[in-house]
Order: sequence, then structure tokens, then C-alpha cells
Amino acid sequence: MANIRDSLNNLATVLEELQQNESIQEIEILDRSLSGNKINGGKITNFASAGIKDEAKTTAVIVKDDGLHVDAIHTPKIANKLSIDGDLKVNGEVHATKLHVDEISADIRNERTGPLEFKGDTAPAYGKGLIWTGGDYAKQLVLQANPDRVWSTEHIDIQKDKEYKINNATVLSENSLGSTVVNSNLRTLGTLKGLNVAGDIRIDDFVNYDAGSERLGLGTEAPNAMLSLASFDHEFIVNPTDAKQWKVGTFSTSELQIVTDDTPRITIGPNGHVRVMNKTSFLQKVGIGVNNFAEDVDLTVAGSVRIENKKFEVGVDIPSSGNYIKGDIVWNANPQAGGYVGWICVREGTPGEWKPFAQIAK
Repeated sequence: MANIRDSLNNLATVLEELQQNESIQEIEILDRSLSGNKINGGKITNFASAGIKDEAKTTAVIVKDDGLHVDAIHTPKIANKLSIDGDLKVNGEVHATKLHVDEISADIRNERTGPLEFKGDTAPAYGKGLIWTGGDYAKQLVLQANPDRVWSTEHIDIQKDKEYKINNATVLSENSLGSTVVNSNLRTLGTLKGLNVAGDIRIDDFVNYDAGSERLGLGTEAPNAMLSLASFDHEFIVNPTDAKQWKVGTFSTSELQIVTDDTPRITIGPNGHVRVMNKTSFLQKVGIGVNNFAEDVDLTVAGSVRIENKKFEVGVDIPSSGNYIKGDIVWNANPQAGGYVGWICVREGTPGEWKPFAQIAK
């Protein structure tokens, strides 16, 4: 206690001398070692050490139990990991080697020098991509699986005069398909100005063209001619023959009709019988049963003819067989002077009773 009393007395004496001696400007402390035990309160200005230099004119740093409180930090580098619990506002630029965020809310221009990458864990980043929320549903452009593809919920509209390409080859433009598109399952087409088809053709299971046999069938998948029109049990054909001719008619045992005004005019039966309906005019000469006929008559017939149920034929004598009726005539094929022009049936029968007529003068 005596030492403490003496020290206080000495300090009081020094302070009194300093107060009385105004000429003393500074006090030199020869002992350069100052411990914190000798400082309590007060203010130290222009403080400097090997690692600290104090140039502040106002309070800049406050140390409290919960941490260091500063208004501004000026530093070119933070060497250790940094954790920020509150908000962070950056008025300048942020340069980062890698940025990990849980959510970004921004309305800014995004300039990139590298690709935008979406990473998956052990599998591709399915379901990741661009998503626009708001409205009735979220609009998406994302990666999907089975198979791997970029999937969009919305229409994809490209600029006029641009094209869709695969391997740098045009597959679709504004008004045409690319030349590499060779297979299609088109179901509806508009008006076609030109169509080139190589191979078989199937139209509504009705029109069938077989490129192998070069045959076109309407209503049949197995045409029997170059052109075939078929119903359930009938088939009409048009086909060339080996004799450089064309044949037209029915392939099945069906009657063939030639009609006008939906009325049959000429009918050809399955047995070859031809029926001509109504009035018939032949503007050229006609031959029946002959390949070549004379030009000096209008009608050339290879066999007998019947006119109003009367039979006319040519022979060298009266018939010896066959059925004849009264009025049938056989013209003499070898007329002689004194002979007869022919023979006429005067009583029907087999061959009936015949009399010569029209004697030829000698």
C-alpha cells in the first residue's frame, strides 16, 4: 500500500508540473514497451504498427461481442472462404470461376463466352432447360428421355427465309421439303401441280399400281391387265397383246355393254354374241365372216343370210340336209345357160321340198 501511495503522489507531482510549465511541448517515453494493462479507455490517434496504420478522422471500426462492425471495406482480395448470411449487393462486376446458385431472379442482359450447360448427376439432365412460369401453365424447352430429345410445350417459329436442317442439309423450308426427304406418311395433301412417283402406289385401298408388273388396278390389288377396273366379281381390262394389238373387254364371264345416255346400245355376251339395239347406221362398207371383202358392195357376208325370216344361201344344188321353211332360197353357185338361177323351198321340212326357179335362157 505504501508503494501505491508513493506512485500516486509522484504522478500527481508530474501532472502539476506539466500544468504549470507551458513550455513543455512533448514528453519522451524512454520505455518503448507498453502493455495493455496500462491502457484503459481514452483515445489513441495516429496509431501505427508493423501491420496497422490508423489514418481515420472518425470512427470506422467498432468491435463488439457479436463481431466486427465496419461501414466500408476496401480490399483487393479475400484469401479465405467467405460466407454471407444476409443480402449481398454488388454495384460493379462479378467475375467468378464457377458460380453455384439455387435460384436466379434477374431481368438483365446475359452475355456469355461459353455454352449454357445443364448437368445431371449420374444420368443426363432430363427435365432441365428453359422454363417460363406464369399464366395457365409453365412454358418449357427442356431435355426429355425415351428417346433423348429436346421437347417444347410451345410452337417453334423461325424467321422467314430460314430452314430446318439435318446434317447441314435442308429438310424443311417455308414452302418445300428438302430433296433428302424420301419417305413420308402424309395423310392429306392440297392441290398438287406435279407429282413424280417411283415404285408402287396405293390410294385409299382402291387405286393400286404395281411397279413390278406395270399394272394399274382400280378396285383390285391384283390387276389382270395393264389397266383393270374391278368390282366384287367383275373385271374390265385394257391390255396390249403380243401381236401389237390391244384388247378391251371383260376378264370375267360378264356381259359387256356399250352405252350412251346410260342406255345399252351394243351388248356383247360372255358367249360372244353381239346385240345392237335400236337403229344402226354403217357409214362404211361392212363385211361379215370375211377378212377381206370387195369394195364394190356395201355388205359382204361369208355365209348365209336371213331377211325377214327368209334364208338365202348359195349352193350348186338343192339342200340335202338341214331345216328349211317355205320361201328359203338357194342361189345357184354355177349358173349355166338353160339352167336355173336357183331353188326355192315350197314346203318346209328337213330339208323340205324344193323347186327350181328363173330358167336361164340358152
